[in-house]
Amino acid sequence: MNEHYDAIVIGAGQAGPALAARLDREGQKTAIIERKLIGGTCVNTGCIPTKTLVASAHALHLARRGAEFGFDASDVRVDMAAVKRRKDGIVQQSTNGVTNWIAGMKNVSLIRGHAQFTAPRTIAVDGRVLQAERVFLNVGGRAFVPEIPGVHEVPYLTNTSMMDVDRLPEHLVIIGGSYIGLEFAQMYRRFGSKVTVVEKMDKLLPHEDEDVAAEIRAILEREGVEILTGAQCMALSKHGGRVAVTLECRGGAPLAEGSHLLFAVGRVPNTQDLGLDKAGVQTDARGFVQVDDACRTSAEGVWCMGDANGRGAFTHTAWNDYEIVAANLFDNDRRRISDRISCYALFIDPPLGRVGMNEAEARKSGKRVLAGKLPMTRVGRAREAGETQGFMKVLVDAESQRLLGAAILGLNGDEIVHSLLDVMYTGKPYTTIQRAMHIHPTVTELVPTLLGNLQPFA
Repeated sequence: MNEHYDAIVIGAGQAGPALAARLDREGQKTAIIERKLIGGTCVNTGCIPTKTLVASAHALHLARRGAEFGFDASDVRVDMAAVKRRKDGIVQQSTNGVTNWIAGMKNVSLIRGHAQFTAPRTIAVDGRVLQAERVFLNVGGRAFVPEIPGVHEVPYLTNTSMMDVDRLPEHLVIIGGSYIGLEFAQMYRRFGSKVTVVEKMDKLLPHEDEDVAAEIRAILEREGVEILTGAQCMALSKHGGRVAVTLECRGGAPLAEGSHLLFAVGRVPNTQDLGLDKAGVQTDARGFVQVDDACRTSAEGVWCMGDANGRGAFTHTAWNDYEIVAANLFDNDRRRISDRISCYALFIDPPLGRVGMNEAEARKSGKRVLAGKLPMTRVGRAREAGETQGFMKVLVDAESQRLLGAAILGLNGDEIVHSLLDVMYTGKPYTTIQRAMHIHPTVTELVPTLLGNLQPFA
């Protein structure tokens, strides 16, 4: 006998529980289905555990720099088992929080198992058949493992299995020079591993401006991370008990050889085994669910939020998807995906905070652009903290005086960039910040100085 619900939420990641809570408040009988980890990627294998590891690595790095600050902490050693225990404890707090949140919803039932469509708005879960007027997908993604020669003959890690590592790799080779790979590269170098990053493109972080990518590379190389770019034809092989990265198109010695291999080359959506074709839900060639500006799919009564819809690859975009869906369904508020401004961070140390357009996008916009740049060596708070690497950069529309984009690579850049982002959302001119009085001594107080030195963008 089929079970009938007002709504079914598939996936308990960032957007799923929040939407279930809203459906609960609206008195909707709701089933939320999760086949694996409550809390999804962010809570279990993404944001929370990795930033916990980044914090441990930062503490080690700062202790080793003790002489710069007037103290001696020369005998600093890492205990990876203890680092992992700290990470696991913080993750457990978060997963318990989400689990208890769901348990407290009076109209919501948590069902553990693998959900598959058998017909429009009809879901099978381990022998049960559920039907609802509305179905919401929040199934997330997983690490992509490329089919390069030798991949099935060597052991490798992904960002997920990396969370189980409790011993220090002697030499960690990372394939992928983008956000995930670079965060792991710096943290494990600080833990004490030798680290080599291999990237097939000619530069790290292909979406970032040349000066941003170059400075990030320099920051990592100053700490001893080896970076190899332009590796277009990689292959893998075993060399004794080690893993070697070679160039299939060229002979000679291996490009890199290490004790452990980590793939950090992007993610793919968890949509391949949901029976989406039986529901009439269309996907693109990469498997991402196609949605409109309100997260509606091609199937009547089905929405898709989060990484699986291809409209954002971050926890904050998944949360915003939930807000858009809830606003349109219950608040008569026509919020749209296209209203949001791109924003994200790279959580190396110092971090990169990015909002809006990069330089290439600004050039293509056809606008007359003004630009400003200020090195962190000009920032008193950065000098006081001994954190002078990086710079702040901003792009402005000369006609409207509105901010187009910014990159803050430096001390607290992931936080400071929000002062620019918030003004971008208001549609106010950049002079709103330039004329504001900021607290001294802070990094943010130099943003008006940055904006006071705008020049035509070449």
